[in-house]
Amino acid sequence: MSSLDRILPFLKPIEDLLCDPTITEVMVNDGGRRIFVERDGTIEAVQDRTLETRNLTVAIKNIARACGDEISDAQPLLDARLEDGSRVAAMFPPCAVAGPVLTIRKFTRRYSLDDLVAVGSLTAETATELTGAIATEQNVLFSGGTGTGKTTLLNALAAHIPDHDRIVLIEETAEIHLNKPNVVRLEARRAQPALGQEAPLPPVTIADLLRAALRHRPDRILVGEVRGAEAFDLLQALNTGHLGSLSTIHANSAEQALTRLVHCVLTANVGLPHRSIREAIGLAIHLVVHIGRMGGHRRVTQVAALRGYDVQSDRFLLESRLLEHPVPQGALS
Repeated sequence: MSSLDRILPFLKPIEDLLCDPTITEVMVNDGGRRIFVERDGTIEAVQDRTLETRNLTVAIKNIARACGDEISDAQPLLDARLEDGSRVAAMFPPCAVAGPVLTIRKFTRRYSLDDLVAVGSLTAETATELTGAIATEQNVLFSGGTGTGKTTLLNALAAHIPDHDRIVLIEETAEIHLNKPNVVRLEARRAQPALGQEAPLPPVTIADLLRAALRHRPDRILVGEVRGAEAFDLLQALNTGHLGSLSTIHANSAEQALTRLVHCVLTANVGLPHRSIREAIGLAIHLVVHIGRMGGHRRVTQVAALRGYDVQSDRFLLESRLLEHPVPQGALS
């Protein structure tokens, strides 16, 4: 792991972009020929700026080494976390058809729920509803697209978990920072190839960590993102007395979040019929909070209470509210 400062020497031509506090993400496409940034939730092209492909390739390799990782023709994908919370993703040809690709998502300051209300990312009424969900130990699922601020909102809401609760936090890549006295942080591990005389290391998945977490007496289980077979293990945990869970999922609405959760469970190949999976979800999830984009800004746009699953109609019983907001003053990041 490294901090953002340590990789700046490898990226001098775009150092000013990485240091600009208004920019949250820097994207280098096509071997350095096109550069884009995200500012205030909007992606914009950087004009009259390029990187030499050879220099970009060397920079990516140096960044990988600084992060204790490697990228090469044999291993053309890089997904690294810097110690300041920033994320670095890169791809080499032939996977990246037009040349090396580099994306750096800068770590931004942690927002409190009051901060998010102040910048217009959610209303005070919605914030009160969400803190009430924490107090009553509801299981909350945050949905939205990539980069919509699901983790930011989860992090802000998790700050309202009582200090006496024991929290197990499980992530693919550590991003969530909880200032709580009793937190167990777990991070998945990708399979590691053999190095020299050392044997290759098998992966440790989110599903593995969920099963292990149950042996460590959690009061609440937080999962950074549900994206696959671990959804089955999460439902098992939530339906066996582990309330107050928070997790995120990629989806375009609260309704689609539940459908996607069904599909994730199916990838576990446990042989459950669709109806049984839906029943389990209807029992496990209490609230779905959807975050979308409005006018280029990220906003809580839907809050849906899940009242169960109706077998006769084969439908989730959702009480959903679509939220309207004034012109936003800020955005989730």
